Amino acid sequence: MIAEIIINSNVKNLDRIFDYEIPTELNVKVGSRVFVPFGNMKTLEEGIVINIKDKTEYKVKSISALQEEQINDEYIELSKWMSNRYFCNLSDCLNLMLPPGRKTKNIQNRITDKKVNQISIAKDYEIIEQDIEAGIIKGKKQIDVLEFLMRNDNSSMQDIELFTDATSNTVNSLVSKGYLSKNEVKVERNPFIHKVEVRSVDLKLNDEQQNAIDRIKSSGEYLLYGITGSGKTEIYLQLIERMLKQNKSSIMLVPEISLTPQTVDRFISRFGSENIAVMHSKLSIGERYDAWNRIKNGEAKIIIGARSALFAPVTNLGVIIIDEEHDESYSSEMTPRYNAIEVAEKLTEMLEIPLVLGSATPDMKEFYRAKNGEIQLLTLTKRANESNLPNVEIVDMRESLASGNRSMISQKLKDEILKNLKKKKQTILFLNRRGFSTFVMCTDCGNTIKCKRCNITLTYHKKENKLKCHYCGYEQKVTAECPECKSRSMKYFGAGTQRLEDEVKKIFPNASTIRMDIDTVSKKNSHEYILNKFKNENIDILIGTQMVVKGHHFPKVTLVGVISADTNLNIGDFRASEKTFQTLTQVAGRAGREKDEGRVIIQTYNPENYAIEYSKTQDYNLFYDTEINIRKELKYPPFCDIIMIDMSAKNERELIEIAKRLHIYLKNRVINEKFGLLLYSPVPSPIDKIKDRYRMRIIIKCKYAERINELVNSMLNEFYNMKAKTGRVAIMLNPHNML
Repeated sequence: MIAEIIINSNVKNLDRIFDYEIPTELNVKVGSRVFVPFGNMKTLEEGIVINIKDKTEYKVKSISALQEEQINDEYIELSKWMSNRYFCNLSDCLNLMLPPGRKTKNIQNRITDKKVNQISIAKDYEIIEQDIEAGIIKGKKQIDVLEFLMRNDNSSMQDIELFTDATSNTVNSLVSKGYLSKNEVKVERNPFIHKVEVRSVDLKLNDEQQNAIDRIKSSGEYLLYGITGSGKTEIYLQLIERMLKQNKSSIMLVPEISLTPQTVDRFISRFGSENIAVMHSKLSIGERYDAWNRIKNGEAKIIIGARSALFAPVTNLGVIIIDEEHDESYSSEMTPRYNAIEVAEKLTEMLEIPLVLGSATPDMKEFYRAKNGEIQLLTLTKRANESNLPNVEIVDMRESLASGNRSMISQKLKDEILKNLKKKKQTILFLNRRGFSTFVMCTDCGNTIKCKRCNITLTYHKKENKLKCHYCGYEQKVTAECPECKSRSMKYFGAGTQRLEDEVKKIFPNASTIRMDIDTVSKKNSHEYILNKFKNENIDILIGTQMVVKGHHFPKVTLVGVISADTNLNIGDFRASEKTFQTLTQVAGRAGREKDEGRVIIQTYNPENYAIEYSKTQDYNLFYDTEINIRKELKYPPFCDIIMIDMSAKNERELIEIAKRLHIYLKNRVINEKFGLLLYSPVPSPIDKIKDRYRMRIIIKCKYAERINELVNSMLNEFYNMKAKTGRVAIMLNPHNML
């Protein structure tokens, strides 16, 4: 028998099938992971069997070894579909289905281990990358260890040995060179070990909730559109309970890691931790490996996590639920650049099971499909506990500035915070910019301090007294002197969460505050620590970025303040108004979720903007009717598809040459073969340099179909034939991030 194998490689010319003979002693199936001799390589290569046939026309080698884990047939088919749709190697998609790590050792759960050696990165990632590129670090094993730890910092020695070919000698050598540090720590591999289980029971559904869950059948796609606090999670819980009674598994996706602790707590209280597996990037690689095995063995029937949980090796899957389906984190910005909603649609169609999408502010495309009857619309119009939606007031910051108030906080918001403090109620202040100041400028010559690797201004972080790039991680010390004109007139402009925190402490010195942004949640379990501290220790004011916006339920929060509602309006994206309305509606939904009245203060310099105006009443239907007409007029999704061809190179001239050649290729084919699409000329990307790579893009507007897919793939082949020295091309279909 002959196995058709895909070699696990991201090299484009290896993205094809290779035939290998199956030894009679190996039980090889479709989906088996194998080791095979390849070309003149001295070591064996990993491959995945995607088909088995009787014979081949070629003289072939034999499979050398079989690995324990394998991929289910349906995920092989799903990978093929993804590879075609998202313009990437089949192996890139198959990798999503594999367990964390590649080695074949059979590890045991080490929950009972008392102490392990924890290995951590000891130098800046940028320095390590530069030393690798410069050849200062030469050994392949050393490079593998460093790259592994840059993805999975604070790993145990056991995990490093398990998931790389390195030994303790490799690690010790890197420790002696100062690249790594080693500490003996107590570690437990059970992510639920610290949770206290308090069992709960099903809540009584109101008529709208009961009607929604009754309409969800054994297959089909459903959009659960319910206002904030309408009880969507209770529907998810009872739907999953229905699956458990049928001995079926469920996948529950959430967009933010910050949502996972609260979601997990609620699910554990209902179903117990023994039934649940959690998968997200903040878990150690060992914890992810253990979760993967529990799912594969059928021990965990409820899988909760971010978009990657969609590819867990689930047995007897009964339903996929995607909460906050509008969130852009469901679109991957790394190869393969897939959309989790689309992948879930394909998987549930293959398995003939239901897909439930939930949101208080649905994605325009999904709501348009529901309005047109392509998917079923389930609507919840009132809060589950009969509490009222919060009262929303919009404050025109132009008037506040004219009155002499130069504070980030308007007088109206100050007054409302004082009322809340007196009543011993909690407040959330939302600002979607982290750091202290968003840029530093010389007032003499106008020069701004920019990242050396990206064409973006550095953000001042007061606590570390450093300037940081939020795109590549570059950082430098604060300078008092302008590098251009040498004057000492450097001023700080803009405001982030650090400055807001400082201002709040000055205005309300007796109030307790806590901040939640990417700078405060870098450590493991820090999301959960901050949320629990705010909830359980009665912290007066929570200051945060988008992490505090979605899904959280805080009974004592009665006031929400939006410091700048205009942030998303200025991002240069056709979805700017949609993102603004979604964010404002979601953050407003955190207020008054129990019996106490909720209030929301939205500060803006654009009070007339329809996205801000409609968020006052949280009227999604009115916003949708306005926005959909604009989209139709301008030919934007859902009335077309957008393909973004993102090109980059270290040399600007090389990039321009690549862009010109690819555009000419596309233009000639579009004209000669009469493609019905809009092809735009190449332009610099909004951020035209990131990580020392210059960036340009070509935009195509079209109705995506197989013929368009063939055109773009042939353009990719044209690029590979160029053999560009440093050039790269990435294709994104309907990207959520246009920057």
